[in-house]
Amino acid sequence: MIDLIILWIYKILLAILPFFGTAVLAYMAHAFWLHYVRADFISGIDWVLLEIVPPRDVVRSPKAMELFITNALYHMSNKSGLETYWQGAVWFWFSLEIASIDGQVHFYIRTPTRVKSLIETQMYAQFPQAQVKVVEDYTLAVDEITLDSKWNLWGCEFKLAKPDAFPIKTYIDFGLDKDPKEEYKVDPITPVVELFGSIGKGEQMWMQIVVRPSKKEYPEHAGPFTKTHDWVKESELQIRKSLAEFTRLHDRPDGTKAKEIRAPDFMSEMVKGAGRKFMKVGFDTGIRVCYVAKRELFNMSNRRNIRLIFRQYAAPFLNQLERINSTQADAFSTNKIAEFFPLSSKKIARLANRMLLEYQEREFFHPPMRHKISLPWPLSPLIFPNFFHHHINVLNTEELATLWHFPGQILKVPTLERIESKEASPPTNLPM
Repeated sequence: MIDLIILWIYKILLAILPFFGTAVLAYMAHAFWLHYVRADFISGIDWVLLEIVPPRDVVRSPKAMELFITNALYHMSNKSGLETYWQGAVWFWFSLEIASIDGQVHFYIRTPTRVKSLIETQMYAQFPQAQVKVVEDYTLAVDEITLDSKWNLWGCEFKLAKPDAFPIKTYIDFGLDKDPKEEYKVDPITPVVELFGSIGKGEQMWMQIVVRPSKKEYPEHAGPFTKTHDWVKESELQIRKSLAEFTRLHDRPDGTKAKEIRAPDFMSEMVKGAGRKFMKVGFDTGIRVCYVAKRELFNMSNRRNIRLIFRQYAAPFLNQLERINSTQADAFSTNKIAEFFPLSSKKIARLANRMLLEYQEREFFHPPMRHKISLPWPLSPLIFPNFFHHHINVLNTEELATLWHFPGQILKVPTLERIESKEASPPTNLPM
């Protein structure tokens, strides 16, 4: 009897194996094809780097930058099946950057050339006295990072410590939405600009915030199947989950149930913050910073300083940005066993060079195919040596405007270039 059962199982396996194998091969072929056509489409996008020189007197609150981000960068469109699966069309993404070259601080936006005019008009709409100009990519001046190269680099990425539903501390929490007098302003971006302006010749500090309209999907288990939902629905579920232990049902006289929520006062700010976050437009966001210097000038203190530049945005009960994927000897120390196997100098240099290339390519949303495979340590370093998987969070326009906006008049850093006077065209009614 047992032999008969084994024989039947063997025959069933032989019968379904071709279908199973075909399905696996079809899935792999689809993944490789989609990756190929998307890479081909992306290779055809022309990019331009715009430097934004802020005016001498920035009197508007970061709310103006929030409006710019909403109107200029939120390019969401429904792609047809032909566009998606045959042409490989993807949504445009943008990079909001602050860079210090030898202590001179600059604001940049990297954008597809097709959107350049929209970026310019929306920037002038909010900051008429600013100057927008096309510049060369500052990152290309740094060549390959090796043990023998003249440059050294330390970099890392950042992610939210808690679910995307909960916001970091924003400019509204600092009172900047009320446009206080300059002497009373506490602007969270001033420590970043001050730090970037403090470095010397032969040193550079880079920060990039890569964004696109949110396409992030979250799994939702429903019986034997798994469906997905967007970040707005995820925020609602996170709020309900947080309030679950403070929710109870009462029986009504008519036999129905009444829901009562008695959350403690200390949770009110968390609920308000999460509720305020998904009331605004959301962007998939990747954040990366780098400290680059000539090898003989590389300053370990500056390496430590740059990894703390987002500390002022931390609201521990709500959310905060935490460092991940650092290019250092304990890069894989999140694994307890890996702590006892620090990386060699050669592997650290390889990590640093990958970080440089990913910064130059503004890579987060369409990484190489190897990112599709996630293996546990130590298999991953052996098969795909020395690279990190990126982490994408959802930040809304309020959070992005907090992280990237022009500092007000209270910041007097001489190394931040500003426009001294407004550029204007002559009146159209001048006599000929």
